[in-house]
Amino acid sequence: MPGTAARFVTSHTLLTLDARHPFTAKSLIDAQDMHRTVMSGFRGWVENGSLDARSRMGILSTWTVDLRAAQLSLVVQSGIAGDWGRIPRGALAEPPHTLTIDRTFRVGEHVAFRTVVNPVRSRPPASGAPEKTRGTRVAHTRPEHVKAWFARRLQPTGEPALAPDGVARIGADTDTDRLSLRILPKVSSTAAHKGLRIARAEIKGTFTVTDPQVFVTALTRGIGHARAYSCGLILVR
Repeated sequence: MPGTAARFVTSHTLLTLDARHPFTAKSLIDAQDMHRTVMSGFRGWVENGSLDARSRMGILSTWTVDLRAAQLSLVVQSGIAGDWGRIPRGALAEPPHTLTIDRTFRVGEHVAFRTVVNPVRSRPPASGAPEKTRGTRVAHTRPEHVKAWFARRLQPTGEPALAPDGVARIGADTDTDRLSLRILPKVSSTAAHKGLRIARAEIKGTFTVTDPQVFVTALTRGIGHARAYSCGLILVR
């Protein structure tokens, strides 16, 4: 049986950047540059070249851009404190704002949430492909398919943390008919990862916590793929 409460502790930093500054513009144009911008606040914590550096430091991020105000709002979640001194002063529209999140979630609690996800499915390899050939990730582009992708990760009361098809659930449930869902523009990279194209969708709604420990795990680790590219972070209030 799940516990009735679980504690979530992390750090959130809001970076408000001038979208007209070349440093910011490059991050908006190239997903790999956005990843580098996020990771620039955490140099020296793990060995250079570590493949799991982001996950070891508990780093997730999400961003929105206001084209009218020409501002990029970047939220970075991390298990350790970030140092944002490497961001050019001219790129900062406001000083970085960091706060510590220390919150306990309980069974039955209602929390508003927002998340940007990379909703993909795996297409099996072609017939006759060599053994152990991986399937191809195909993005969901229709709102009803994205909603179904998200629904598979919900955890109704009494259900286990792992769905029968192996999908990890998130320790919370919601009424999918009340979700606000928007397909966002894809982000891509033409430099280090040529051909990289990441489908994104924004989902907003209200969760009912059903398994606090699993819910805290989802908040800490994020959900879905492309978490290195600002997908999967669940923001709650």
